[in-house]
Amino acid sequence: MTLSRVSHAAKYADDTALLKQLVAEADLGQKDRARISKSAATYVRRIRSQDDPSLMEHFLSEYGLSTREGVALMCLAEAMLRVPDAETVDALIEDKIAPSDWGRHLGEASSSLVNASTWALMLTGRVLDDEKPGMAGVLRGAIKRLGEPVIRTAARTAMKQMGAQFVLGETIGKALTRAQSREAEGYTYSYDMLGEAAMTRADADRYARAYADAIEAISDACTHDTVEENPGISIKLSALHPRYEIAQQERVMAELVPVVLRLAKQAKSAGMGLNIDAEEQDRLVLSLKVIKAVLSSPDLAGWDGFGVVVQAYGKRAGMVIDWLYETAVTLDRKIMVRLVKGAYWDTEMKHAQVEGLDGFTLFTSKTATDVSYIANARKLLGYADRIYPQFATHNAHSVAAILEMEDGEAFEFQRLHGMGEQLHDIILKDNDTRCRIYAPVGAHRDLLAYLVRRLLENGANSSFVNQIVDEEVPPAVIAADPFDALTAAGPPAGLVAPARLFGQRDNSKGFDLNDGGTLAQIAAEREVDLPAGCAITVRDATGREVEVTNPATGETIGVAFEADAETARRAIDDAEAWTASAGERAAVLRKAADLYEDNFGILFAALAREAGKTLNDCVGELREAVDFLRFYAGEAERKGQSETGLKAAISPWNFPLAIFTGQIAAALAAGNAVLSKPAEQTPIISTLAVRLMHEAGVPAVALQLVPGRGAAVGTALTSDARITGVVFTGSTATAKRIQRVMAEHLLPGTPLIAETGGLNAMIVDSTALPEQAVRDIIASSFQSAGQRCSALRCLYVQEDIADGLIAMIKGAMDELCVGDPWELRTDVGPVIDAGARAQISDYVETARQAGRILHEVAAPQTGTFIAPVMLKVSGIQELEREVFGPVLHVATYRAEDLDKVIEAVNATGYGLTFGLHTRIDSRVQDVADKLHAG
Repeated sequence: MTLSRVSHAAKYADDTALLKQLVAEADLGQKDRARISKSAATYVRRIRSQDDPSLMEHFLSEYGLSTREGVALMCLAEAMLRVPDAETVDALIEDKIAPSDWGRHLGEASSSLVNASTWALMLTGRVLDDEKPGMAGVLRGAIKRLGEPVIRTAARTAMKQMGAQFVLGETIGKALTRAQSREAEGYTYSYDMLGEAAMTRADADRYARAYADAIEAISDACTHDTVEENPGISIKLSALHPRYEIAQQERVMAELVPVVLRLAKQAKSAGMGLNIDAEEQDRLVLSLKVIKAVLSSPDLAGWDGFGVVVQAYGKRAGMVIDWLYETAVTLDRKIMVRLVKGAYWDTEMKHAQVEGLDGFTLFTSKTATDVSYIANARKLLGYADRIYPQFATHNAHSVAAILEMEDGEAFEFQRLHGMGEQLHDIILKDNDTRCRIYAPVGAHRDLLAYLVRRLLENGANSSFVNQIVDEEVPPAVIAADPFDALTAAGPPAGLVAPARLFGQRDNSKGFDLNDGGTLAQIAAEREVDLPAGCAITVRDATGREVEVTNPATGETIGVAFEADAETARRAIDDAEAWTASAGERAAVLRKAADLYEDNFGILFAALAREAGKTLNDCVGELREAVDFLRFYAGEAERKGQSETGLKAAISPWNFPLAIFTGQIAAALAAGNAVLSKPAEQTPIISTLAVRLMHEAGVPAVALQLVPGRGAAVGTALTSDARITGVVFTGSTATAKRIQRVMAEHLLPGTPLIAETGGLNAMIVDSTALPEQAVRDIIASSFQSAGQRCSALRCLYVQEDIADGLIAMIKGAMDELCVGDPWELRTDVGPVIDAGARAQISDYVETARQAGRILHEVAAPQTGTFIAPVMLKVSGIQELEREVFGPVLHVATYRAEDLDKVIEAVNATGYGLTFGLHTRIDSRVQDVADKLHAG
C-alpha cells in the first residue's frame, strides 16, 4: 500500500460506510458480543468490590469536567507550577478557587485524601471570597493577607501531589527506582520523557539529549532476553524537530530521520523497545514517512523493538496498520504496534470545522471509536507474525473483547501510570498476559500539558475511568456492547459538519494543506496565465499602461491599465443601481462565491505572484472573500429593501481579494451601484474578481472596476456629489484626506466607512504557556510579512518570564523560512513593493544604530524582502506610527503595573485589535473592560 492511499479519500471517509466495514472486520457474532459484555460487567463488579480505586480515579469521579470545580482545578493545575511570581500565583488561586462551591463536595468522595483536599479548598475559598463588612470583615481581610503565603504553599503542594499521581518520577533514575515495586508484580514499563512539541532548535536538541540519557539509564534495567520483557521508551517526533509539519517535509526528512535512527540504534543496543508516539492527524503521513526511512536502515535488522502508536479514533487507523504490516514484510522486520483510543479529539474536531475541511478525520462518537478499537485489535492479532500487538486501554469491555478474540498470539496490555490499576491487576492475575505501564517522567512544570490531555480524556462523564467509581452507573451499562449501540449512535449534540458550521449559510471551502492530494491539485490548478489587462468596463476609458511585477522575484507578470480622473467621472455617469429583487441579488452573490471557489487556481496564482501571498495566506484570503459574498447574500434576503445609491469602494493591497470583495458585496447586496478602485499594486487580482462577479450575473453598470492612482481616480470618486457613500480600507492619513475631500464636495451626512491600521498590542503574563504564546506571537507578527492592520506591533511580557519567553521567540524566529511565497515551505514572503521595503529598512536601521535590535533573521537579497526583526522598546508610547511589516516591538512590565500598560495602549488612540495570554479569567474580563480595542 502506498502512502498516497492514506491520504484525502481515507482521511475524510464516510463514517457509515467505514463503520460497516469495521463491524465486518471485527467478525464477532451476537453470542461472542454477549460473552464480552458479560465478562466486562464482571470486571466492573470485581473492581468495585475491591473498593480500591486510585487517587486519580477518585478525583475524576468527584471533580469531573461536568463540574465547575473540576474545570477550575484543571486550569489551576495547568498553570500554577510554572508561575514564578507570588503576586500572579495569588491572583490565579483566587480566580480558580474562590468562585467555586467546594462545600458541596465535602465528604462525598470515598477517598480520605480527596476529602481532605476538598476541606482545604473549601476553607481557602471561604478566606479568599469573604467580603463581609465590619470588624469581622477587617479581621478576615487581615487573615487573608497574612495567609496568602500559606495558601500559596498549600496550593502548590496540592498541585504537586496531583501531578505525582501521573508522573512516575521527576528524573529517570527516580522513576526506575519507583517502578521496581510494580515490576515485582509482573508489570513492565514504557517511559515517556515529558515535553511538548519543540518550538526551537534548542528545544529539539534538549529533548534528543533527554531521550538519549533516558535510554542509557533504562538500559541498566534491561536484564531480560526480549524487548517484550524489558522496559522501553516512547518518543514524540514533534519534540525532536521545531518544524515537524508537511510544509517543511524536506527539512524534516534530512534533519529528523538521523536523530530518530540514532535513538533507535541506541535502544537496539540496549535490548529495549522504542515507540513512536502518535500525534495530530495532520502529521500522520509525515510520521509514516519518517518511520519508514528509519526502519529501512540495515542497522536495525534483527531488532524487534521498533514500535508505532496508532490511534483508533482516526478513520485511517486500519489503513495505517495494513501499511505497517506490509512495510514490516517488505523490510523483513518485526515491529510493535500500540493501539490507543486517541488524545486530541476536541482539537481535531474544532480544527476541521474552522478550516472548512471536507469532513472529520476522526469518528464523531465514542461508540464508533470503541468499535474501531475492537476491529483494529482483531486486525493486529491477525498480523501477529510481523506485529507484536500492544493494547493500551482502561476500558473493561475493550479488554474483554481482546481476550475473547485472541487465539494464542503474543501480545500485551498497557495502561497509564496512576490509572486503570485495578482492572489490569485483575487481568494480570487471571490471565497469562503481559501488561506494560506507560509512565511519564519529568519535572512538574513539564507535566502540565500532558495532565490536561489526561483530564480531558478521562474527566468526561462517558469515560470508563469516570464511570467505574460511580456506583449509580450499573455494570451492565458500563460494559454495554458498542456494536449494539452503534446503530443508535450519532454525532454528539452540537457537533456540526464543517460545511454547516454557520447553519443555513455554507461555510467557505477549506484546503487541507497537509494532504498530498490537495497540494497536488493546487499545484496543477495554479499553473495558469494571468490576465493581460484589467477588466475596464467604462466606455472610452483613458489612462496609461503600467507593468505589474512579482515582489518576490522582480519579474514582470503582466500589464495593467490605470484610468485617469476623466474615466472615473465617466464611470459615475454610466453607473446604474442594481434594481433586481433581494432574492435575485442574493442568488447572484452566492453564484459568485461558487465561481471564486471553482477558480481557486488562478486566484491563488495571482495572490502569490502579484501580492506576495504564501499558500496559507492564499487559502485564508479566498475563504474570507467567499464568506463575505455568502454572508451579504443572506443579509440581502434578511433585510429585503433596496438602496439606489452610488458607492465608491477603495480597497487595499494587503487583502486585495477579501476586502475588495467584501466592500463590493455589501454595497451590491443592498442594491447600490459600485465603483471600485483597487490598490495600485494589485490590479490583476481585482480584475479576476470583477470578471467572476460579472459572470455570476452582476450587471456591468452596477459594478465597474476603475483602477488607477489615488490622486486621480480616488480623488475623482470621493469628490463627486453624485456619490452617496464611500468605503475605504487603508492608512489613517489617507482616510483623513478622504474625509476632508468628502466634506468639501459631497452632500452633508454622506457616510464614510473607513478601516485603518493600528498599533496593536499583546500582553503575556506569567500564567501563560510559553509555547502557546510564542506560536501566536510569531503568527501575528510575521504572517503575511506583518502586512496586516491586525498584526501584533508591540508585545508586553511580564518581566518575571521575559528572559525565557524572548529566548523562545528568538529560536522560533530562526526557524522561519523567508522566501518566495510560491513555495509551500515559505512562512514569510516579501513586503508589497520597493517603497515599502525602503521605508521599513530605514526604520530598522535607525533602531539598529540605537542598539535596540533584539533579534533578526536572514532574508533573500532579491525581491522586496524584509527580514523579520524584534526590537526593544520601553513601551508602546515609543511607536510614533504603524510600521507595516515584519517588525515586532517588545517591552517588559511588572505584574503590579498591568493597569499602566493598558493606559499606555489606550493612549495611542488606536483600537483595532488586542491580544492577551493569561490563565486568570477575572483578568481577562478586567482587561477587556478597560481596554479601548476590538
